[in-house]
Amino acid sequence: MDVNGGSPGGPGGPGDLAPSDSLASLDARIADCRACPRLVAWREEVARTKRAAFADQTYWGRPVPGFGPADARLLIVGLAPAAHGANRTGRMFTGDRSGDVLYRALHDVGLASRPTAVSADDGLELYGVRITSPVHCAPPANRPTPAERDTCRTWLVRELELLRPTLRAVVVLGGFGWQAAMPAFAAAGLPVPRPRPAFGHGARVVLGDVTVLGCFHVSQRNTFTGLLTPRMLRDVLRTAAETAGLPHAG
Repeated sequence: MDVNGGSPGGPGGPGDLAPSDSLASLDARIADCRACPRLVAWREEVARTKRAAFADQTYWGRPVPGFGPADARLLIVGLAPAAHGANRTGRMFTGDRSGDVLYRALHDVGLASRPTAVSADDGLELYGVRITSPVHCAPPANRPTPAERDTCRTWLVRELELLRPTLRAVVVLGGFGWQAAMPAFAAAGLPVPRPRPAFGHGARVVLGDVTVLGCFHVSQRNTFTGLLTPRMLRDVLRTAAETAGLPHAG
């Protein structure tokens, strides 16, 4: 039971999704979810207290839905919104350093209209690409619990189902995202082998007509230490674009 009396299976949670839901209506329902009490309390506390640099801004402070067209051929799966990034702006990977790296790379390979993402109304467009995450609320210490991950999975499953007519490639950022995404792929009807494929940068798994690629997460820890370089990220995105049949920059 959540703080407003809802639950994963009731109003405000992911348990009663109708097969006819459109991606737009799914996004709206995600933004209203209150299924996980700890995440609700944290995201709203962050939105109240704010970071000093953003003290004059109104935080989104809600679950962050996916971003990108409903007929995307390529899906990028992250981890969860950052407390002062997407939890502030209301758009995936927007307003933080991880997003700076990701959107620069997307722009470099011709999949985004601009190299920066600062706010939900900055005019940024993605070309054939959608970005989502297995957990839609900012978690304390960037660590959702297994129960929170599993509760949120229903949203990802439905998103995958709605994208299936056009979806041809998925880039999963990081081991957590990989572990969370594989059961969602299976629940959405993709033929995930057993044992489940292991995560690795450059890992490639063909699930029917969808190819899944692994990539180190665009976290500051990975990019500052050089574990993930801009070139490595661009290479994965180019491979994904080619696999998805999307025009891209060479």
